[in-house]
Amino acid sequence: MFNHILLASDGSQHSIRAAEKAVSLAKLKNGKIDVVYAVDGSASKADVLTNNSKFEIERKRKEKLKPIVELLEKAGIEHAVHIIQGEPGPTVVNFANKRDYDCVVVGSRGLNNLQTMVLGSVSHKIAKRVEVPVLIVK
Repeated sequence: MFNHILLASDGSQHSIRAAEKAVSLAKLKNGKIDVVYAVDGSASKADVLTNNSKFEIERKRKEKLKPIVELLEKAGIEHAVHIIQGEPGPTVVNFANKRDYDCVVVGSRGLNNLQTMVLGSVSHKIAKRVEVPVLIVK
């Protein structure tokens, strides 16, 4: 049923709760989880301006996902992490729809509260446009 799960994450508390639910789903059928973290243009520019190297930028992005990766490792879930560039909603939708996932799991809110208020939530965009079932975790 849920053998291949996409977990959209940004390292927020909501995405950690979403990861816990994704682990529960994956354990039902010994599934695997792909974690995707979309970095938008303004965050990328800020990263370049405030860090010394691309390696430091990559390390800091991975650090945001560390609690989620640790959760997956502790649960013994096969997983992969993908850090992609672009506006989170459409970028995650495109990523999900081009691959063979059984479902997408996402937190109801992320780190970017301004985007949620002004543009609509990333989770809402994902739920509307992804072609497989979507679980939004509060």
